[in-house]
Amino acid sequence: MSHVKAGGTAKNVHDSPGQRLGVKLFGGEKVKTGQVIVRQVGMTKRPGKGTFVSRNYTIHAAKDGVVQFKQRKVRLFSGKTVRRTEVTVE
Repeated sequence: MSHVKAGGTAKNVHDSPGQRLGVKLFGGEKVKTGQVIVRQVGMTKRPGKGTFVSRNYTIHAAKDGVVQFKQRKVRLFSGKTVRRTEVTVE
């Protein structure tokens, strides 16, 4: 028979690397077609003129220009209006 007590299991030891989300190009910076402007989870920032959204909600530039961030009101499904940041390329 063994004379060593059973050891417990280790929990919370798995760690995953960061996803490198966030704003990649800030307002006033020059951008080329296809460049990533914002990487995000969900639609926290909205696309405006000169931008498009990929399947993982990343906002890309649709044309060459200068990045601009503006606040605008958006109506939610519940009817509530909230302020959201709109990303445009002029």
